[in-house]
Amino acid sequence: MRLVLGSWSSIIFALMYPERFKNQVALVTGGAQGIGMTVALRLGREGAHIVLLDRNADALAKAVEVFVAQKVPVSTIQGDIANESEIEHAMESVVSQQGRLDVVVHCAAIVGPTNTPLAEVKVEDFDQVYEVNLRGSMIVTKQALKAMLPNKYGRILLLASIAGKEGNAGMSPYSSTKAGVIGLVKSAGKDYAESGVTINALAPAVIRTPMVDECHPDQVKYMTDKIPMKRCGTLDEVAAIACWIVSREAGFNTGATFDLSGGRAVY
Repeated sequence: MRLVLGSWSSIIFALMYPERFKNQVALVTGGAQGIGMTVALRLGREGAHIVLLDRNADALAKAVEVFVAQKVPVSTIQGDIANESEIEHAMESVVSQQGRLDVVVHCAAIVGPTNTPLAEVKVEDFDQVYEVNLRGSMIVTKQALKAMLPNKYGRILLLASIAGKEGNAGMSPYSSTKAGVIGLVKSAGKDYAESGVTINALAPAVIRTPMVDECHPDQVKYMTDKIPMKRCGTLDEVAAIACWIVSREAGFNTGATFDLSGGRAVY
């Protein structure tokens, strides 16, 4: 059977790095479903002990069943990323119970109003999106740093969005808060560039997830039509690049925002 180069690359990679995250502990926010759970599963399959943090207790319980069925070690914490005391306690608990925290992938977010021009957006709705998406990102990053800096090693990845780079019409709260996430990463990455802890972001175009399913159908069509590949990204595609960003191989990247956009973002 003839193997293409990509197949050989996958085989060689699997032989060289069967457990990229062996003996590491990875916490994934919003880890009970969607992008968070998919990234967490891949990290776990590559050797990490996984801690899922989510505010939805029922979703966490269902996620655990998936991890157990796939024989991936997992712990869970129910918590609200917008509540600093809860997140501080969560990070401290992970370090206390597992002895370390090596990776944090921050996926928890909300969409807020969609298909809604700015003049029709309620201030209270904007505030809610800000509290979760931007304030929550700051809290998670701050507390992750406190857990990682003593070990002089860590990987922090925040999920931004192509909407934060280009803006999506009808989604001003989401777009502006995700732009804030990108700015947060740029600044914090420079703050801690010599610490051994990297801080990066990933900016996907539309990925078919439960969060996207909450959007107005016209909004999803608008976002998909902007993608030259004319399709949504897959969860596995997000997990593949996310796991590389938080691996040791990506040690010379910090303060960066990586695109995953099917050709929409090219600079």
